[in-house]
Amino acid sequence: MKVYFIGAGPGDPELLTLKAIRIIEKCPVILYTGSLVPQEVFQLYAQKNALVYDTSSMTLEEIIEKILDAQKNNYDVARIHTGDPTIYGAIAEQIRELEKHQIDYEIIPGISSFTAAACALKKELTIPELTQTIIITRMEGRTPMPEKEKLMDLAKHESSLVLFLSINLLPKIVDELLPILGESFPIAIVYKASTKEESVIIGNLGNIVEKWRNSHIRSQSIIIISKVLEIKDFANSKLYDKEFFHKFRKKLR
Repeated sequence: MKVYFIGAGPGDPELLTLKAIRIIEKCPVILYTGSLVPQEVFQLYAQKNALVYDTSSMTLEEIIEKILDAQKNNYDVARIHTGDPTIYGAIAEQIRELEKHQIDYEIIPGISSFTAAACALKKELTIPELTQTIIITRMEGRTPMPEKEKLMDLAKHESSLVLFLSINLLPKIVDELLPILGESFPIAIVYKASTKEESVIIGNLGNIVEKWRNSHIRSQSIIIISKVLEIKDFANSKLYDKEFFHKFRKKLR
């Protein structure tokens, strides 16, 4: 018996990996995050007689209880999370419980919603000589942030800044970033990236709150704050430069 933590991707059921699909197809028990993972994921790929449980209203203890029930029958479990389970997936506490019960597990990566958001914006988040770093974080809410990871401190790097789980704190985000980055600094909001409901708001720190308040977006959004959103004139990478040689493209003599 084994538990598979599966990244179901950002929402489009066609963005699951082949490995994720293969495992879902063989597992007699499906535990999925119903508030985020579309039902098409298991409707398309799960066994017709699979035991399917929506964990969105469950506690950690109730989730582990379902897994222990599966263990009694030697059933593999597909534990389906949205995006990639290693980013804000709340899998660490589940893994800790599985290890207490000596239950084997494996993590199957998935496409993160932040990369899907960048694709929706048609942007590369790492532009040569502009920013080569992506900081993935969240705004402090009911979950406190470590003292050294305050948003104001992270923003000082002017790297591409990606915020999860923070859309309803947008006014607070802007208040903290304005003194550091200024009103003209670009920002984008992507709602339900990769799905039919995908929606995008593009602006700057000076106008994004008003644009957001005039929209329907109040959940399931990625916020990207980065110079790459508006830059047009930038240096090419060395990767395809005709003067740049490496082991796959050696200089002709």
